[in-house]
Amino acid sequence: MGRAPKFTEDQFLDAALQLVAVGGPGAATVAAVAETLGAPVGSVYHRFDSRDLLLAKLWLRTTRRFQVGLLEALANDDPDEAALSAALHVNAWAREHLDEARALLLYRREDLTDRWPAELGDEAATVNAALFDTLRDLASRRYGSVDPEYVQRVTYAVLDAPYAAGRRHLLAGEAPPPIVDDLVTVTCRCVLADGD
Repeated sequence: MGRAPKFTEDQFLDAALQLVAVGGPGAATVAAVAETLGAPVGSVYHRFDSRDLLLAKLWLRTTRRFQVGLLEALANDDPDEAALSAALHVNAWAREHLDEARALLLYRREDLTDRWPAELGDEAATVNAALFDTLRDLASRRYGSVDPEYVQRVTYAVLDAPYAAGRRHLLAGEAPPPIVDDLVTVTCRCVLADGD
C-alpha cells in the first residue's frame, strides 16, 4: 500500500497562485512551486505532468471560484438587479481574493500556458459556457431578445466595464477601492438603459 500524498493538489495550486500573483506567470516554474511549498520537484511532476497543466488547472480553479458568485448574482429575477449585482461582484470578489483576482483578471488563459493541455479534455472549452449562456438569458429577460447587440451590451455592463475599472488597481498590486463600485453602478445602469 502506497503512502498518502504529503501535499494536496490545492496546495500546489495555491503555491503557484502565490508566485503568479507576485511575479506573473513566468515566476511559477515547477522548481519555484516546489520550493514555495517545501516539496521535492518530483512531487509536483507526480501530480501534474507539466507546468502548463499546473497553471491551466490553476486558471480553471480560479475561474470556477470567481463564477460562483457571478452566476448567483445573475440568477436574480429582476434583470436589472441581476446585472448590477453581477457587475459589482467582479471587484468585490477581487477585494476578497486579491491574489486570485490578479491571476485571473491580469492574465489571459494563454498567458498562463503556452499550450492548453490535452489532459483537460472538454473542461477548458466549456468552463465559460454556463456564464455565457446566463448572459444570453439575461439579455433575453432584459430586452426580450438575444440579438448579438443586446448580448454585447449585457456582457459589457456585467463583465467588461467592471473588469476595466478594477484592472488598473490590480496592476498596481492593490484592491480596487470602493469608488470603483460607484463607477460600475453608473456605467451598468447607463449601458442597460441605452439599449431600451
